[in-house]
Amino acid sequence: MSVTYEEILNLFRETDRKFQETDRKFQETDRKFQETDRKFQEMSKKTDHQIQEVNKALGRQGNRLGEFVEEMVRPGVVRLLRERQLPVHQVVPNMTAYDDSGQVIAEVDLLAVNREVAVAVECKSHLSVDDVKEHLELLAIFKGCFPQYSGYQLLGAVAGMVVPDQVGRHAYRSGLFVLAQSGNTMEIRNDAGFEPKAW
Repeated sequence: MSVTYEEILNLFRETDRKFQETDRKFQETDRKFQETDRKFQEMSKKTDHQIQEVNKALGRQGNRLGEFVEEMVRPGVVRLLRERQLPVHQVVPNMTAYDDSGQVIAEVDLLAVNREVAVAVECKSHLSVDDVKEHLELLAIFKGCFPQYSGYQLLGAVAGMVVPDQVGRHAYRSGLFVLAQSGNTMEIRNDAGFEPKAW
């Protein structure tokens, strides 16, 4: 069976037409893909912006919660330490120490002081074992960071709106006063035989 020149040309034309159709479909698919990618990029930017706004709002709420906890703890610290024969003459909030390059090296939520004793208090909405460990590390470097208190007997305390029992026990065994919310006030969870550790 012989194929004529005209049939061969028709086959080439049909093949060329199919290639052009395929190319058109590829171009259409590419255009749709680019449009989808553009929409995805726009949505991604909007989502990133929304996430940033949510993070800012959560940060503001976290700061407010921290301030609320500190304000709840402050009068309780004064009262509770006075009950333990540690008269408090001053409570200094939000102390920060910096190194020579301006980096923060130590932060104290509340410092209750009299003429001889300073009690560094860590305040949390929900106190954890890690919070206790970090506070113990702070107490170890406190006098180097705040040399104006180098002549003081330094004690430590942790306070929380929620203080799980095992966290309270860990802090107690580490020589820290443990303050926790009880109804509308703060209570000290250390028994009368508790001997605080001095740094």
